[in-house]
Amino acid sequence: MAPPNNKGDEKILSYLDVVMRRSDLDILRGPHYLNDRIIEFYFAHPLPSPPLPSPRALLLPPSISFWLTNCPDPQSLRQSADPLRLPDRDLVLFPVNSNLDVTVAGGGSHWSLLVYCREAGEFVHHDSCRSANRCHAERLFHAVSGFVDDGGEPPRLVEGLTPQQTNGHDCGLFVMAIAKVVYDWYVARGECAAGEDRWFAALKEEVDADAVDKLRDEVLRLILSLMEPK
Repeated sequence: MAPPNNKGDEKILSYLDVVMRRSDLDILRGPHYLNDRIIEFYFAHPLPSPPLPSPRALLLPPSISFWLTNCPDPQSLRQSADPLRLPDRDLVLFPVNSNLDVTVAGGGSHWSLLVYCREAGEFVHHDSCRSANRCHAERLFHAVSGFVDDGGEPPRLVEGLTPQQTNGHDCGLFVMAIAKVVYDWYVARGECAAGEDRWFAALKEEVDADAVDKLRDEVLRLILSLMEPK
């Protein structure tokens, strides 16, 4: 559970479209369940890799993924999906949250990651808690799968090999760590190749409880460094 917010939560950093609050530092110092702002910041900040080689890869902010999942009607869904140019993307990373109530900001209690790989024709669901978010991933898949179609076979939804968390609060960190592995795999190849292993071998080697503990500290240090006067 995240620490309670204080009244007038102080803004500490604006990075692109992401506004970080002092309570986000408290969450990272936790350990606590990550909110969507921290994940959005990590997705927006250049990961410790070369820049994306093309606009054909997309890391969606959690708020956009949540809205796509919960759009109230087909017209609203299309108006939200069309600007993302999903038919032009080879790789799309969608954070998945367990919140079912669109009136509750920052709701939910679990994060997972849905990865669309065009070459494989698959949406791969990575869940660090035994597929706890499967139903939410299915809702997002059904919402967006029609917008990635390029005239080929309809995409499939599959569960991907995923390292498992050992507590009740690190799911958001697993999402970020897995996103980095997938991102690096794509950057190294310059395409979303459909080999059987894809990024799964790297996940098994690079993501575990120790790695996400280190990632929590790395993100905290990164935010603090960006707050320093230049």
